[in-house]
Amino acid sequence: CAGAGPFAFDGRAGGGYTEKKKGEGRGNMYDLPPQVLRAMEMLNAAGHRAYLVGGAVRELLRGRGALTDFDLTTSARPEETERVFSGFRLVETGLKHGTVTVLMDGLPLEITTFRVDGTYSDGRHPDGVAFTPSLERDLGRRDFTINAMAYHPGEGLIDLHGGREDLAAGLVRCVGDPARRFQEDGLRMLRCMRFAAVLDFRVEEDTGAALLGSRALLDGIARERVREELTRLLCGPAAGRVLEAYAPVAAQVLPELAPAFGFDQRNPWHDRDVWHHTLAAVDAAPATPVLRWAALLHDLGKPACFTLDEKGVGHFYGHGEESARLAGEILSRLRFDTDTRQKITALVALHDRPIVPERRPIRRLLARLGPEGTAELIALHRADNAAQSPLAAGRQEELDRARAVLDQLLAEGACFQKKDLAVNGRDMLELGLRGPEIGRALDRCLEAVLAEQLPNQRGILMKLAGESMG
Repeated sequence: CAGAGPFAFDGRAGGGYTEKKKGEGRGNMYDLPPQVLRAMEMLNAAGHRAYLVGGAVRELLRGRGALTDFDLTTSARPEETERVFSGFRLVETGLKHGTVTVLMDGLPLEITTFRVDGTYSDGRHPDGVAFTPSLERDLGRRDFTINAMAYHPGEGLIDLHGGREDLAAGLVRCVGDPARRFQEDGLRMLRCMRFAAVLDFRVEEDTGAALLGSRALLDGIARERVREELTRLLCGPAAGRVLEAYAPVAAQVLPELAPAFGFDQRNPWHDRDVWHHTLAAVDAAPATPVLRWAALLHDLGKPACFTLDEKGVGHFYGHGEESARLAGEILSRLRFDTDTRQKITALVALHDRPIVPERRPIRRLLARLGPEGTAELIALHRADNAAQSPLAAGRQEELDRARAVLDQLLAEGACFQKKDLAVNGRDMLELGLRGPEIGRALDRCLEAVLAEQLPNQRGILMKLAGESMG
């Protein structure tokens, strides 16, 4: 981290990070937004201490700019914070936990009083908090060392738990006793895995042991929070590695994964078991929530559909449909919205059906999935294929051709839905069609266009629709 971002390391004994001057270090300087600096100045002017904390400090040390999420911690009590910022719009985000959100020139700043947490009887939220004048105690209650640093322009970096060293070493480590941290809030286990996946960090040994040993605590976590953390984890560059290392934790929240662990496919097209094939497909898929979830769930049905032929070769007939069924149950349980759930299950159901790189088959996919869904299906096939044995490598060229056909059809403005037809319901009324006859005539026109039997031209389609009246 030295020499990167808005802080420069002072290597002298007892040194810490101090704010860089403009132009020092490599790359472009990222200055703290004026709203953040002004908020700290206003709190300081009123006799209170104030520091930037949390993810913003971590990301600034990593040299990341364009941040939009800034948290401050302060010695000011909530009511004192409200007095300091009485001229601004205030949102009482969580007064009982000491948090006030201040909107300064369009930027929301969460400002929280130094605090220590009480007991966590629900394994997720503290039963109460006690305000403290001590920044040190406030930092000591936080989850991971890389999130337990504070910064003030005049004081530099305050790092009491080795967060800077862990950041440089690429480690996710709990502050204090990891088992206690996870007992306090079980969601921290998924957050730990998420940080490791997103930052491409390793989990420190004791923290990893506690992660595995405390995984049953995840049973009491709200499904929506599990969904959010898993989605962010899956979109990380190290998702496959982290899921492999902590597979029992993943299976704690998604037990449907467990049958895939070590399941030998006994098929020459696969040189990995089902679980490791799945992880390779996740890493090969574009890092979007829909595609990463589809990759994770695409082969869940394989163990249940496994059969051996007379030569001892494994087959998985119908596993696409079974995987889609299991995926639907998981996504419903995690309370995904209907649209996302339908997109993912459709991709899973179709992942093992060949994509023919020709106009008519691609048109039919467009009619079923739309442009975005068809592109996602091709991408999922590509990721699935990349996770197969070298025998299947030639499939990538076929998928390249399929994508080229899709791009050509979209460039042409090809018709693949009723609304794209050159005729509509009013045209059918002009022909004398009524009620269900209109829908049937439009379906016939769309089918003829999708099959490329007729061009999407009004006169020709009107003639076809008129013939349907006979």
